[in-house]
Amino acid sequence: MRQVIIIGSGPAAYTAAIYAARASLKPLLIASSVEAGGELMKTTEVENYPGFPDGIQGPELMMQMQAQAERFGTEIILDDVVSLDLKDEIKHVTLGNGDTYDALAVIFATGSAYRKLGLEDEERMSGHGVSWCATCDGFFFRQKTIAVVGGGDSAMEEATFLTKFADKVYVIHRGDTLRASQVMQDRARANPKIEFLLNKTVEHIYGDSLVTGIGIVDTIDGTETTMDVSGLFIAIGADPRTHLVHGQLDLTSLGTIAVEGRSSRTNLPGVFAAGDVIDPTYRQAVTAAGSGTVAALDTEHYLAGLPKSVTEAVPVGA
Repeated sequence: MRQVIIIGSGPAAYTAAIYAARASLKPLLIASSVEAGGELMKTTEVENYPGFPDGIQGPELMMQMQAQAERFGTEIILDDVVSLDLKDEIKHVTLGNGDTYDALAVIFATGSAYRKLGLEDEERMSGHGVSWCATCDGFFFRQKTIAVVGGGDSAMEEATFLTKFADKVYVIHRGDTLRASQVMQDRARANPKIEFLLNKTVEHIYGDSLVTGIGIVDTIDGTETTMDVSGLFIAIGADPRTHLVHGQLDLTSLGTIAVEGRSSRTNLPGVFAAGDVIDPTYRQAVTAAGSGTVAALDTEHYLAGLPKSVTEAVPVGA
């Protein structure tokens, strides 16, 4: 039996672990066997995380967070959670290897996954010109020509933001009508640096160590053209990783886990959520870390409010 189990391995999960460990809760953190470290493991230079004036590589930042969590007593298991039973006072977490762990509280911080185009070179060029986050990577494209794929509000926001750095931004959308709200469309269309390419799809990404161009196919006549660009930003949405809690935790209309106000409390006592899995808007490492702090503090307060007959049956660090 554990005081708290944390599910996830991104900034929210590791920050929650640091705070929980320093509160002498000896958390067990279950990270993925495949995607430990979250989306930052796919990011090269991180220049907007406070405390690193010269920037830091994404994987290195996550390794430092992990080391800090372990320093204070967090136990980490590299395996995948395959099922959860959260409805009773004692929570049950089952792993892919068949092991089951019980806890009085669970922090769910599994993050979200950016939707991808499914192209052959998409993963290879990730962090080398292909990005899913303009706020994270836009700075690296000063005076460059770049393309944004998508037709919703997020694509309009990304394109508009990127004009702060790039000389030219192409917005590529597969249909002839954008899904974005009219106000977002109007703002993007009014920007002289943005040009729209409708009824087009990106089918190829060119480049060796860095993106040098893309292959675009016309969805009407099937013709293909090559465009020289230094970056490709994919803004077709993200999906919170909530499949493990369907039917147990309440979700919002956007598919994220619903929490009470600014807290991390879900609809089930003793179950807390943090990071991108509750945030459809900002999806930044630093906001996820702050959310992890909230979850750890909420968990500590919850455990402190349980009857002594319950908490004393679980040795701290068990």
